[in-house]
Amino acid sequence: MRIGLVQTCTPATVDTALGHAAALVAEAAAAGATLVMTPEGSNLLQRDRPVFFDTAPHVDDPAALAPWAALAMQHGVTLVVGSLLLRAGDGSRAVNRCVVFGPDGAVLGHYDKIHLFDVNLGDPGAAGAETRESAVYDAGHHAPVLQVGGVKLGITICYDVRFPELYRRLARAGADVIAIPSAFTAVTGEAHWDVLTRARAIETGSWVLAPAQGGLHEDGRKTWGHSRVIDPWGRVVAGLDHDRPGVLVWDVDLHAVSVARRKIPAWSLARDYQVG
Repeated sequence: MRIGLVQTCTPATVDTALGHAAALVAEAAAAGATLVMTPEGSNLLQRDRPVFFDTAPHVDDPAALAPWAALAMQHGVTLVVGSLLLRAGDGSRAVNRCVVFGPDGAVLGHYDKIHLFDVNLGDPGAAGAETRESAVYDAGHHAPVLQVGGVKLGITICYDVRFPELYRRLARAGADVIAIPSAFTAVTGEAHWDVLTRARAIETGSWVLAPAQGGLHEDGRKTWGHSRVIDPWGRVVAGLDHDRPGVLVWDVDLHAVSVARRKIPAWSLARDYQVG
């Protein structure tokens, strides 16, 4: 399967974000990709909460998905929109939702981010250092494994990468390819992006596909970029070495999954035990 990873610098409004992503999806499709993935927050990145809630589409609004379904149909690809940031409930909460569209535009499944990015990357109490996604977003409770073309696809989003048990459970459920669409901060990306994404591939013997946001965004955040394809042996077989918008195309050989898992079946031999 030829896959295409799209690296974006998503703008702060829905219409401009769609146009930005659409051009890169078209580039990936033109290169022969039949499975195309975009990063976390593909439909907008807006840190101003009142503006976000005024402009983000609602999860129940068909218009939230329609342009992305049309994009999949236009290019005849399976499109994994790494995530859409959508209002939920009465409109005062949100979800961070990955949606998978088939080449006919049908929704094949979705995943709501389970682990929310609640951190403080600066000195305790420093202004602007704390990020608390749980103040806005509702966490998901289900991690699907979807049959997409010839692959079994497990879906995670960004901060999930720090929770290895999720990946082990996806592998046990049959996933041979795991997506990690992300919007890593420049600080955490430089420190941890490489080792975390490679570790998840090594632990599970799975392909890891990690399309990322990159660059200085309209809302002032800076993301790491460096999208990559990691094989089941933990090798970065293809990657972008920058934080600019771009496209990464690679032919995924699923036979490599069975080879890696036969050599080191660690994830399947894990034992239950007590600690303390």
